[in-house]
Parts: sequence; structure tokens; C-alpha cells
Amino acid sequence: MNIDIQNPYLSTERRNKFMNTFSYDTFYDRIGKLIGWDFSRIQMTTEGALWDYHQKAASLASDNDLLLDIGTGGGESALAMAQHVQLLIGIDRSPDMIETARQRLAHFTQTNARFFTMDADELQFPSGMFDLVTCRHAPFQAEEVARVLKANGCFVTQQVAEQDKENLKKWFGRGQSYLQDNGITLLEESSVRLREAGFQDIQVYEYDAVEYYKTAQDLFFLLAHTPTIPLFGQVDGDMERFDSFVKEHTSEKGIRTNASRFLIVATR
Repeated sequence: MNIDIQNPYLSTERRNKFMNTFSYDTFYDRIGKLIGWDFSRIQMTTEGALWDYHQKAASLASDNDLLLDIGTGGGESALAMAQHVQLLIGIDRSPDMIETARQRLAHFTQTNARFFTMDADELQFPSGMFDLVTCRHAPFQAEEVARVLKANGCFVTQQVAEQDKENLKKWFGRGQSYLQDNGITLLEESSVRLREAGFQDIQVYEYDAVEYYKTAQDLFFLLAHTPTIPLFGQVDGDMERFDSFVKEHTSEKGIRTNASRFLIVATR
């Protein structure tokens, strides 16, 4: 694809049309085949994170709980939770992600986990089945989450906020949520939908931390395997912009950007 999205003469209509050619679902399936959404190989440090998602989720679990993990990806995060519950079920819309999760499970010490291909918009479970539902960096349907939770059950989700990788998005002139201007943040939208779905107690946490990527290769791997910069490498000038970003933002700690996250803990 040859188009310079930075061109000041490119109309807003054409720029938006270009961005709409990016299919998150297709991208997600491709990454599922490649790495199973496992970014553990990236060398990166974070300063200023106010919580650890896995520790927070584990603190809400008990030995007798049935746990549903939505958007489980390759199971790398879900399996860390298996030791804290009676049974863990992970679902993902991508068959390739689920295949990766099942292969990972075969080499894991925990045996109380199951993985299924399933769309989060239509959960194929009985009402009131789960004590705890988790969802990390994946879409969820509030009404369906509420339906499958038991009374007083808990839902915990961590999501990427619009300000994430802000200097990168500005540098490239595009990015995940960068062109959205509806005045409503994902946090606000999620909170409203959960309340409308019947959740009574909704607790919200936010942080904007500093991230340092050790090498240009680490940052390149992230951008190539996430939708942070849609169609990264396929737009005219991307490689030049990447090189200049690395040069401009490198310090003795690494290549600096930010991680903006929010966490919602909601009780039904």
C-alpha cells in the first residue's frame, strides 16, 4: 500500500478511509498464528505502574472459583491464574490463538484449564455459571459478562487507554484510537455499559507509566505485532519515521514512550 498519510493535502475523508482498511480481526488472526500474542521476548522496563494486573486478579479469586477469561489469546496470562481457582476457562475468537493456548497447556503443570474458540459477544455458557470473569486488553460485552456471572460475582478488566504510546502516535500521525474524536473515552464507555448491565459496585483505577524499550528491535517487534500503529511498515515513510523516533527518544534507560492503562473491578 503506497500512501503518505502524513501528506497535509490528504483530505480527512481519505485519511479516515485509509485507516478503515485496517482490519483488527484479520490482524489479530495473523498474530495468533505467528506468536500467540506472547510478548515475553521484548526487553522493556516500566516506571510508575500502579498495579500488577495478574496480582490484582489473583487477589479476587478463591480456590473454589470458576473463572472465565475473555480474550485469552495464547493463554500465557490465563494460565498464570489457574493455580488460584478450581477451574479456568479461556475463550478467544481466534482459533489460532486457542490452538496456541492448548499447546501451551500441554506443557504446563496446571491441568484445571480449558480453552475454547468463542465470540465474547455471545458467550455459550449458562447464566450464573462463573464466580469471576477477567478480560485483559480485549473487547467484552457487558450484558453477557453480567449474565454468566453469579450474584455478587466479580468482573475485572484492564484495557489500553487512548493516551497509550502517545509520542509514537503523534510521531506517525496515526495510531490505535488516535483519530477518534467522539468525546467519550473507552473508560467512560465501559463504565456506563457495565452500570447499564446491572453491576452495582464499579471501581476504577488509572495510570500513565513510562516505558523504556531496550533496543530498536524490541520496539520494532511491538509495533509489528500490535495495532498500536495500524499498518506499521506499509505506509510510505514508516521506516524513516521509526528510525527518527528511535534517535529522538533514546536515553541511557532505553527508547522512551508511555503505557496508559485503566482497570475496572465491577461486582454484580
